[in-house]
Amino acid sequence: MADTNRSFLFSGTDSGSSVAELGLTLLRVFAGVALALAHGLGKLPPSEGFVEGIGNMGFPAPGLFAWLSGIAEFFGGLLLAAGLLVRPAALLVAANMFVAVVFMHILTRGDPFAGYELALFFFFTAVAFALKGGGRYSIDAKIRGGG
Repeated sequence: MADTNRSFLFSGTDSGSSVAELGLTLLRVFAGVALALAHGLGKLPPSEGFVEGIGNMGFPAPGLFAWLSGIAEFFGGLLLAAGLLVRPAALLVAANMFVAVVFMHILTRGDPFAGYELALFFFFTAVAFALKGGGRYSIDAKIRGGG
C-alpha cells in the first residue's frame, strides 16, 4: 500500500499506461468540445464586429480570415474531441490561437495576461496534441490499427 501511494504521489504514471491515456483523452475531448461550442460556434457565420476586428489587426480580406478562424475553432475543436485527424486539427487550432494571442490580445488591445490566458491554454493544449497525436483512445488510433 505504501509503495502504491508513493508511486501515485511522486512518480506519476507511465506515459503509455491506460490511466495516462485516459487522462489525455479527457483533456483532448474537453478542450475540443469547449473550443468548438464555446468559441467556434459563435463565430460561424462571423459577425460584422468580428470581421471588423480582424480588419483592425491588419489582415487583408478580413471576411475570409474571420471565416477561417471560426472554422479552425469549430471544426478543429470537433476533430480534436473526436480524435480524428488530431495532428492537422491541432496545428490549425494552434496557429489560430497564436494569431489571437499575439495580434488581437497583445498587439491590438494590449491586454494583460488574464485577457489572453484562455487562448494560451488552447494554444498549448493544441501544441501538445500536435506533438502527441490523438492517443490510444482516438479515431486516429482505430484507423491506423493501434487502438
